Amino acid sequence: MSITQTQADTAIAAAEKAAEAIGVPMNIAVYDDGANLKAFTRMDGAFLGSADIAMNKARTAALFGFNTEALYDFVKPGGTSPGFDRTNGGLIVFAGGIPVKDAEGRLIGAVGVSGGAVAQDFDVAPAAVAALN
Repeated sequence: MSITQTQADTAIAAAEKAAEAIGVPMNIAVYDDGANLKAFTRMDGAFLGSADIAMNKARTAALFGFNTEALYDFVKPGGTSPGFDRTNGGLIVFAGGIPVKDAEGRLIGAVGVSGGAVAQDFDVAPAAVAALN
């Protein structure tokens, strides 16, 4: 089963609330389990260039089922898979993309946020996922 529109809307609303709480407008993307865009919003004032980053974070998390920052170990200097981040049309390997799983632990989609510093994106993305649990 894939993430529903209601779940996608809930995730976006929670991410918007978290972004507003820290005063940073964000781009927020929700992808389904097939790595297809399900929902997207660009908060007023969010960087235009971060829209693509948010979508790629969600797509990366949906494709691999890991938080995006966990994939950095593969591409870092001395990592096992140099160039990995340039596959699949470009992957994001820093924080802000989180897979969404159902109660049985099956991947149903992913959330990606971008617009602040990486640490701010890392704070906002989990709020979106937590709202679904």
